[in-house]
Amino acid sequence: MDNRKYTDGNYSGLILNLAESRRKIIFISCTLLCLAPFVSPAIALLAGLVVAQFNGHPYLHLNHKATHVLLQFSVVGLGFGMNVHSALHTGKEGVLFTVVSIAITLGFGYILGKVFKVEKKTSFLISCGTAICGGSAIAAISPVIKAEEKQISVALGCIFILNSVALIIFPIIGHYCNLSETQFGMWCALAIHDTSSVVGAASKYGNHALEIATTVKLTRALWIVPVAFVSSFIFKNNTGKISFPYFIGFFLLAMIANTFIPEISVVRPFLINISKAGLTLTLFLIGAGLSRQVLTSIGFKPLLAGLLLWVLISASALYAVIHLV
Repeated sequence: MDNRKYTDGNYSGLILNLAESRRKIIFISCTLLCLAPFVSPAIALLAGLVVAQFNGHPYLHLNHKATHVLLQFSVVGLGFGMNVHSALHTGKEGVLFTVVSIAITLGFGYILGKVFKVEKKTSFLISCGTAICGGSAIAAISPVIKAEEKQISVALGCIFILNSVALIIFPIIGHYCNLSETQFGMWCALAIHDTSSVVGAASKYGNHALEIATTVKLTRALWIVPVAFVSSFIFKNNTGKISFPYFIGFFLLAMIANTFIPEISVVRPFLINISKAGLTLTLFLIGAGLSRQVLTSIGFKPLLAGLLLWVLISASALYAVIHLV
């Protein structure tokens, strides 16, 4: 009997190991497939969502760090395809839109949080993610206001779900409204939360849309610092560490090198292609991190408040770019 129990135990362990190996093989195969040039950012994101629901993420504990680092390297690489002079012109045009939209988003986010009785810090993180740059803003602001893990998870889940929707529907709406590449790039930067989804949506619309969207979005990301500083006073925390997005500095250096060093043209196509592949892979990993547990843990009220805030900002930004850009 003891031998049989031992054998049964070994058999059960073997079955579990085979199942885990199968999960890893499927996940790694999908990851490699997302590096193929024919896989678009939207398809990669959808593939990640499917994998999360039916296969699971065998390396979920590494997912947040991997997407964070991969996104930063990819954005820096895109800088080698941009020109300093046109970026400065675009940045100046987007400053007024950025300031006004951030103020409006934070204001309406506060009101919606009150209306739907969303926990204060969760509501604030969702508002900051919507106003500035999605998950990066939440990651930077959360230690400043001493947010708990549950509050951070709810805010990130809400933002990533809406990002997924934006990546798919924004190009459709842009074509329906006959937006120019300039208008679409500006709209993406103002209305889509996360940098990865901004770049993913804009890259399918055109290279000029991508340049504008990336430049305005990264300029917008610099507002993490003043918003975090003000947040420390609102939540009465003088010890919170403010995380500055240093990768933006490397992005600027890449643009300067591309503009003033002619030799960069030799490796430019390679760097840009690698960066776009990295962003596609980032979106796959983000989708793969949205498991059923993550989706169900968000809650109806925070998601509804975040959705209404996003719709309001998206519609306002769309109206602005159509009539003012």
